[in-house]
Amino acid sequence: MYITARTSYAVRAMLAMAAIEPQTISTPALAEAEELPFNFLQTILGELRRARLVRSRRGHDGGYRLARPSAEITVGEVVRAMDTSLARLDGDGDAAERLASPRTVRLETLWRAADTALHRVLDETTLADLTVGELPGHVRDLASAPPSGSTADYSD
Repeated sequence: MYITARTSYAVRAMLAMAAIEPQTISTPALAEAEELPFNFLQTILGELRRARLVRSRRGHDGGYRLARPSAEITVGEVVRAMDTSLARLDGDGDAAERLASPRTVRLETLWRAADTALHRVLDETTLADLTVGELPGHVRDLASAPPSGSTADYSD
């Protein structure tokens, strides 16, 4: 899976806010703490605000904070706010199956399964999970599985 810098920065910024919730943090302080480019971060925070994931407050004590408790914001929400290419696979599966060969149908089933697995990991992991370092069990299991492309011997 390829994660853009924009998405990575957004998740990092959200995690920094989760670590200090319910306090606010200014954009310059957040940029410095997370070593993020200030102008890029401003754009990202604007997108997160439009996605209703953060709230902003103007003034001397202004800044950004999470719009909801970190336990209620999933990594999937943040990722989708930054990268619309991770929207769920859609389409008329029944129509595709009527027109496709059996191999194509199996391939479409595989893509749907991979999409579901990816979204399950992202949508069931909250900012709070990452902040306290306690990932959901199935995420820990997947992370400890052998990497894809491993050279495991499957011969008899």
